[in-house]
Amino acid sequence: MNVKDYMQRVGKAARRASRAMARADTNQKNRALLAMADAIARDQDKLLTANMEDLAAARAAGLEPAMIDRLTLSDKTVAAMAEGLRQIAALPDPVGEMDDFTYRPSGIQLGKMRVPLGVVGIIYEARPNVTADAAGLCLKSGNATILRGGSEAFHSNQAIAACVQEGLRAAGLLTEAVQVIETTDRAAVGELITMPEFVDVIVPRGGKGLIARISSEARVPVIKHLDGNCHVYIDDTANPDKAFNVALNAKTHRYGTCNTMETLLVHEAFAEFILPRLAEAYWEKGVELRGCERTRIILGEKVVPASSEDWDTEYLAPILAIKLVKGLDEAIEHINEHGSHHTDAIITEDYSRARRFLREVDSASVMVNASTRFADGFEYGLGAEIGISTDKIHARGPVGLQGLTSQKWVVLGDGQIRQ
Repeated sequence: MNVKDYMQRVGKAARRASRAMARADTNQKNRALLAMADAIARDQDKLLTANMEDLAAARAAGLEPAMIDRLTLSDKTVAAMAEGLRQIAALPDPVGEMDDFTYRPSGIQLGKMRVPLGVVGIIYEARPNVTADAAGLCLKSGNATILRGGSEAFHSNQAIAACVQEGLRAAGLLTEAVQVIETTDRAAVGELITMPEFVDVIVPRGGKGLIARISSEARVPVIKHLDGNCHVYIDDTANPDKAFNVALNAKTHRYGTCNTMETLLVHEAFAEFILPRLAEAYWEKGVELRGCERTRIILGEKVVPASSEDWDTEYLAPILAIKLVKGLDEAIEHINEHGSHHTDAIITEDYSRARRFLREVDSASVMVNASTRFADGFEYGLGAEIGISTDKIHARGPVGLQGLTSQKWVVLGDGQIRQ
């Protein structure tokens, strides 16, 4: 296969399909989404069989446990894929929404209309469910999409793609509206991110190295986050049970996700009360603790001394950094200096401190008395997400339907001319 020629054909087909998708009505898009969901639910066994083939190859290749975790499909995750598509179908269609209309002195009426971005290229590693989530979100928002999954999930992605294509055909839409790249050649990524004539935006989902490379080399705008170094700060006014439950869940619910807590900050006046209880729970689950000097004084030598690099690390593994702080000011300063602007939470019963945390922490999602694991498109009611953005322009946080659209100015007149 000549990869350049292949990607040019894919790009041209996607551009044609994007113009057809811009004309598709809501009922047609919803029929396709529901047909995709039905096909995924029906073909659960086929999807799991394809996934087992990928998992066997991944284990033989020695992939890290976090990557294996993201790669793995189960009855539950397949059902969640189908449910995500049904939720997207139930969401309001953003395309064509008009708002902010005002009359100008000239008599014209001025407002904005929400429109698709066009062609969305998505590059992702491991997670096969992204194939369904991204296809569904791009479809409902009126975009065509080109999906390039990781080679480690090739068979899983192709099996899901067959269900997606079936749904498109059932609704009378062009199958080129969702194309899953059929080669594992890495040159395909280089072509995809340098085709501005065919691709309007790139969304990378994967490791920091992949995203850094795409951000550096792309000739197409990129919606991105490099990593998920998320924090939970336990204030000295925290409810002990809330603090324990949130801090445990934020770290141990899943280790290989970008919204998992990687650093726990604890008010020094509350540390001796809460840390021993938390530490026992973490150790029981096999979590390695790396702490500052004062943390080690409280918890003992079982805690590994934290290095300066630990405060900046996204582990994606059962490892947690712990630091004691003097109060809210030091916690906010630490998060803004060392965090990745993804998701950070405070556990407190002090309303004023909660409001300060929400205002001053510079992250895409900030939370009060809730686990960072909620920073997710499905949990936010977006049906699913195409990714999480830590950028500040266009889209920030979980990117759902509105993040896959733009706005154009609309002027309504009745023959007015400019004087």
